[in-house]
Amino acid sequence: MKDKFCLDLDINDLTNWCNERGIPKYRASQIYGWLSSGAVTTDEMTNVPKNIRAMLEEDFIFGGFELREHLVSKLDGTEKFVYALYDGNIIETVAMRYKPGISVCVSSQAGCRMGCTFCASAKIDFGRSLTAGEILAQIAVTQKLIGERIRSVVIMGIGEPFDNYDNVLKFIKLANDPDGLGLGARHITLSTCGLVPKIEEFTREALQVNLSISLHAPNDELRKQLMPIAKAYSIDKLMKACKDYTEATKRRITFEYSLFAGVNDTPECARELVKLLKGGLYHVNLISANKVPGTFYQSASPEKVKQFRDILTSGGINATIRREMGSDIMAACGQLRRGTIEGSK
Repeated sequence: MKDKFCLDLDINDLTNWCNERGIPKYRASQIYGWLSSGAVTTDEMTNVPKNIRAMLEEDFIFGGFELREHLVSKLDGTEKFVYALYDGNIIETVAMRYKPGISVCVSSQAGCRMGCTFCASAKIDFGRSLTAGEILAQIAVTQKLIGERIRSVVIMGIGEPFDNYDNVLKFIKLANDPDGLGLGARHITLSTCGLVPKIEEFTREALQVNLSISLHAPNDELRKQLMPIAKAYSIDKLMKACKDYTEATKRRITFEYSLFAGVNDTPECARELVKLLKGGLYHVNLISANKVPGTFYQSASPEKVKQFRDILTSGGINATIRREMGSDIMAACGQLRRGTIEGSK
């Protein structure tokens, strides 16, 4: 029974497969080259004999990573790609253009179990976790479609990466492979809502990828209103894990903080956040929350966002206001779900 998506295969898998099938070893490198370039059908493998392609199709899952929709923002050129997986699950991937190059936001699950009250992904049924290859395909296939090399990737799309821990780690290794995509570890950012045991486990991995944590509140009472995960792990426990991470890895953590009008955008919240983060190896990304249909949250005004940033910076906290991109095509933070084919537009 076929149970492995083609892009889940690394060069060792393919070399072993060639040995088992009695195929010359050099074919493994040819096949791996095609997969790394985003080939999800064997028809694209023009220098691989048809009989070998047939064997690949017998043993592994090909096809199914179908582009269902491609939207381009009129505001900033951000592109959203809606992909259908082989089993019918739908995911979304976003390509953003910055001066240093193109960054792609990938999904780690088809749906999300975390239930954040401000997020569109929480309002859809959970499908399943993605394989490492399905996460990788979002880079390889998108790169092929836009015809430009992707410089960096953020695992901030649909799903909670640490709820799919093993596959996300395997994805990082696949993406980092110099014989594959060759994406440097420091060009990969993983974002979590704060699963403390997994942050502790991730600390022990000692990877060079960037860690980002969705915080959105300076205290437990407010955070529980926004994020159910706060009921399981208090801010004290979260900050202890963050402190341990920075001390062990010497790497900075970025906290994502979406500002909702009249909820968490007050000067009092800003001053409380200063006390929480003071002295740590931290950076804060402030986001004027994006509109999500079906929620009552409103975006904080630009003046409130700037005032919040100024309080943080005057208190010694590194903070920037993130430029949100693709909001007109539901491609910005908190807006991803399962594409317009399921009614997100």
